[in-house]
Amino acid sequence: MFDIFIMDMGGHDANVATLAERFPHSRIVRYYDNHLDTIRRCIAKARTPWIWVVASCCDYTDFDFEYRTVPWESYQLHCWHSGYEKFGDTFLINVDEFKKQWDIALLEWYKEVNWHYPGVPRLPWPVLTTTSEDITTELKQYKFDAPYVWINQAVDFHPPLWSKRAFYSFNDAGSISIAPRDIQAHLTSQIYDYPYIIKQKQAYLTPKLLDIIYISNSEPEAERWYEHLVNTCGREVKRVMNVDGRALAYKAAAELSSTPWFWAVFAKLEVNPDFNWSWQPDWLQEPKHYIFNSRNPVNGLEYGHMGVIAYNKGLVLETDDWGLDFTLSRAHAVVPRVSAVAHYNTTPELTWRTAFRECIKLKDDTVKTGSVESTYRLDTWLTVADGDYAESSLQGARDALEYYNEANGDYTELMRSFEWAWLREYYSSRYSV
Repeated sequence: MFDIFIMDMGGHDANVATLAERFPHSRIVRYYDNHLDTIRRCIAKARTPWIWVVASCCDYTDFDFEYRTVPWESYQLHCWHSGYEKFGDTFLINVDEFKKQWDIALLEWYKEVNWHYPGVPRLPWPVLTTTSEDITTELKQYKFDAPYVWINQAVDFHPPLWSKRAFYSFNDAGSISIAPRDIQAHLTSQIYDYPYIIKQKQAYLTPKLLDIIYISNSEPEAERWYEHLVNTCGREVKRVMNVDGRALAYKAAAELSSTPWFWAVFAKLEVNPDFNWSWQPDWLQEPKHYIFNSRNPVNGLEYGHMGVIAYNKGLVLETDDWGLDFTLSRAHAVVPRVSAVAHYNTTPELTWRTAFRECIKLKDDTVKTGSVESTYRLDTWLTVADGDYAESSLQGARDALEYYNEANGDYTELMRSFEWAWLREYYSSRYSV
């Protein structure tokens, strides 16, 4: 009987015990970083001219350990697939022949390998069911006892284990993935900190579509654009109505959401009929909000202002302090796709209010960062207007600059522009009718 070495890779202690009982002469070896170095340790301890090297992650219930090579295959390294993974974990090795290639850098460089298929079935890896969409943090805190862990769902896939074990994702979002133990040493803020990431294409694993939540507060055309949204998206639309205060409205929408991110659609928006509601956020990044562009029908600008936003539910609920822009106060990214036309010019006050609030933010950004984009957008708000209530849009922009200068950039004063009641009173004080 040939020597049998059991590579204990962790996570399958019962299988190791079963193999040790079945083969009393076997020896359990601690698995090092890769198969090659572990096999070298087994070769160094070999007492027979051939040895079996097997893995704790494989099921050997029906495996034939009486297999012997034919003479013309005796110089080869024999490797059995693990499941359907070619680079498997079960080896029959000619000790003297292996020693001739002792100095190879990678096991993949072995000159002659005899690949055996069908091979040996793999035992299942554990599943980490995440409690949030922040899989980076959850993986950093996870206690690995096996080479891999599934994220949220196991699928029919067998990763190679020989070296450079990759992180694999199985949908566009990355919410269903398999992560190697090696990843923990690399993670700081996102999965992309790890250098070996492979995205598999398995569309049937598409995660649940994001909830669509319509947010309105007595806008003149709220019902019109709500009906338009319902008719074009072809899905259920949830609704938040008449919540006083933008931040409270966002939080009410987050409470209503049953998905980790949700679409926030505002009552000025004529959403594009071909907008892609199946879009998914990237779970491999740190959790963030995703801002889609909208088109301003008065001055022609196209950027994130007033656009559809994919809000991260957790970030919305935990945000208790924010700047002039609630969305930009936490991690965010811009998706450069036009989601809608923003019909903010429906009454003089609403037009003025929208321009006033946006230009306060743009002015603040130009002062603090010198942003070329913000400078250009602010100049456009101040000088370009066409269509209904064009003058109200220009006046709102001018009043914003005047107020900013009077406040001398004082943050407390500028934050008043965040609340509807203050804006209504300020507008009335200047343009009482």
